Amino acid sequence: MSSLAQQIAALPAPLLARLRARGFDPDRVARWAASIGKDRDARNRLPGTVEPPAPGDVMELPAEGTPEHARCREAGLAALRRGEVALCVLAGGMATRMGGVVKALVEVLPGRTFLDLRLAESDHLRRATGVPVPLWLMTSEATNGPIREALGARLDEQGDLCTTFEQHVSLRLTPEGDLFLDEDGEPSVYATGHGDLPDALRESGVLGRFLARGGKTVWIANLDNLGATVDPVILGWHLGHGGPLTVEVVDKGGDKGGGPLRWNGRPVIAEDFRLPVGFDPKVVPVFNTNTFLASAEALSALAMDWVYVEVEKKVGDRKAIQFERILNEITFGLPARFLRVPRDGLAARFLPVKDTDELERRRPAIEAIARARGFLV
Repeated sequence: MSSLAQQIAALPAPLLARLRARGFDPDRVARWAASIGKDRDARNRLPGTVEPPAPGDVMELPAEGTPEHARCREAGLAALRRGEVALCVLAGGMATRMGGVVKALVEVLPGRTFLDLRLAESDHLRRATGVPVPLWLMTSEATNGPIREALGARLDEQGDLCTTFEQHVSLRLTPEGDLFLDEDGEPSVYATGHGDLPDALRESGVLGRFLARGGKTVWIANLDNLGATVDPVILGWHLGHGGPLTVEVVDKGGDKGGGPLRWNGRPVIAEDFRLPVGFDPKVVPVFNTNTFLASAEALSALAMDWVYVEVEKKVGDRKAIQFERILNEITFGLPARFLRVPRDGLAARFLPVKDTDELERRRPAIEAIARARGFLV
């Protein structure tokens, strides 16, 4: 038995049970440890041919007032009225740049937290369509308890209205491939990334129950992007192309982020650090907002070999190694269509809030959009 395997086997039984319940795989961790010290670029960067998106890979929404826009809207509304849509929000983060609190519980508008505004969206959709749009929150060990407490009576374990499920966890490693111990001598647990969503959602049972009652589409969005709301026109466009996945993209406007590319001829989304050395990401004018419309059936059946990228973290004043998977790499497992959406004005769909200064800047736009879309009454 290797040193790392012995270290893991010697962990207290309650800790091992807690880890295994959240997707922990000792054999996978051992494989990660064996790769530390090897060329990180060789691990993280995509092999094969990487090219800019081809003409037609990035599509535009039909213009308002056109027959196609009206058709998309009606198709989306019909799907909502049939109860075929669920909203899945990524809510595992701590607001480390906003005081180290649970981000879902940060006050965005007076008396309204991120969680409150997502609940208000859910309430508005129910009023508008006559049926509930389930709100599923992918939490982490750090956020699950406080979020469930804040939900109170609104919590519905079956997922018909509002529920939570936890993303996976693993253990940090040292640069030498041993277990990383914190300042108290305890193993350092971390969440393995938004790419956990398909597996964690299936394991929760929520997705299976949704499919059993006729669910068709899972709308996935970041908690802190309050522009990424359920929109009937975008839903209708997604359903119209017939594929299993739509990814929202916006103009870069000087920002950086993973964007649409062709990898070995296939349209995918890839982060900049995944690109081959020498590939200029500036040739791609848009990037992914981490908003996806996915076929519930395709999510349930998805079987892919996820790449866990190696990430170096500072824990205190020490270096730790952890391995994470990225949600946009779902495009490597499901054929994807890319839809350019607005990032300005009342139609804006990209309003991320990463720190207090950004919240102050975006607060007027967030309030205006929430009112325009019927979430504040």
